[in-house]
Amino acid sequence: MSDSRQPAAFPVKQPPQPAPETRKEPPLRRPQAVRIDETVSITPAELDIFDQQETVVAPPPPAVPRRKRFRLGTIFFTSVGLILSLAAGLWADRFIRDLFARADWLGWLGTLLVAAAALAALIVIGRELFALARLASVDKMRRRADDAHERDDAGAARALVADLSALLASHPDTAAGRRRLEELKDDVIDARDLLGIAEKELLAPIDRRARKLVLDAAKRVSVVTAVSPRALMDVGYVMFEATRLVRRLSELYCGRPGFLGFFRLARNVLAHLAVTGSMAMGETLVQQLVGHGIAARLSARLGEGVVNGMMTARIGIAAIDAIRPLAFRAVERPGMGDFLKALAQFTAKAEGGSAGKA
Repeated sequence: MSDSRQPAAFPVKQPPQPAPETRKEPPLRRPQAVRIDETVSITPAELDIFDQQETVVAPPPPAVPRRKRFRLGTIFFTSVGLILSLAAGLWADRFIRDLFARADWLGWLGTLLVAAAALAALIVIGRELFALARLASVDKMRRRADDAHERDDAGAARALVADLSALLASHPDTAAGRRRLEELKDDVIDARDLLGIAEKELLAPIDRRARKLVLDAAKRVSVVTAVSPRALMDVGYVMFEATRLVRRLSELYCGRPGFLGFFRLARNVLAHLAVTGSMAMGETLVQQLVGHGIAARLSARLGEGVVNGMMTARIGIAAIDAIRPLAFRAVERPGMGDFLKALAQFTAKAEGGSAGKA
């Protein structure tokens, strides 16, 4: 019999464990400069839109308020005027003293003449200031009309119509219109309807006279520039006729402008032409002439006269827009087509008459 074996503990050797691997992170890639002369080929598959840098858009510069210009011209002319006034006063004082030194009656005569000249100068200055104030009131009236039409304010429209009737009270053509507006004063409630009626009744007759003035000026310019031998004479006559036309239109709508008022009107007309781009009208006018078949029926000189006449008409239309107390809404605004046909017929008749005499 074999001996029974007693249980015993035996050490168990563990297999060697592998050392844990330390995971190394990839090194950071630094941006490298790419030389311009190196050629890099990129296929469409390699192109990733997310790798592209976003375009940085610079914000717009802040709006800078316009600096108030120091009006040196105003200071210059004011100073020169005061200097001339002082010089004239000193000269008149010395002149009167010399006359009194010679004889008393000469001194009193010189005093009377100087007083009459000073009184006349004051009257002229007063008329100029009154004309400027009248033009300013017409500009304000146009702005009031636009505001009343925009807001549909009946009270402002009635006050404006009353001021417009007072402004045009000296025109005999507006007598019937003023009576009509007086009858409808309490019947019309809507402000825009009231402004439209006032424009038709008061300004439509004056508009017809204004169109006739513009057409007559255009006819004179077309004839004179057609027979004029020099281009300088053409330019001079066009400027003369445009100046007279602006003055007559001002007298028609808002009274005599005066010397300083005329320059203000001329500036407004030029500003209107610049804003609307109407001075660069040569190609458009030629297209109209060709489209109507007028250029083929007129000679070269008469065709040039028609172009000059139409430019004068364009100045007249701009003057009407700048001088008229109300903007064109209820009444149709005059256009170049209104004068083109009449001017072409007049020029064609003039050419036919001259050819018949020859």
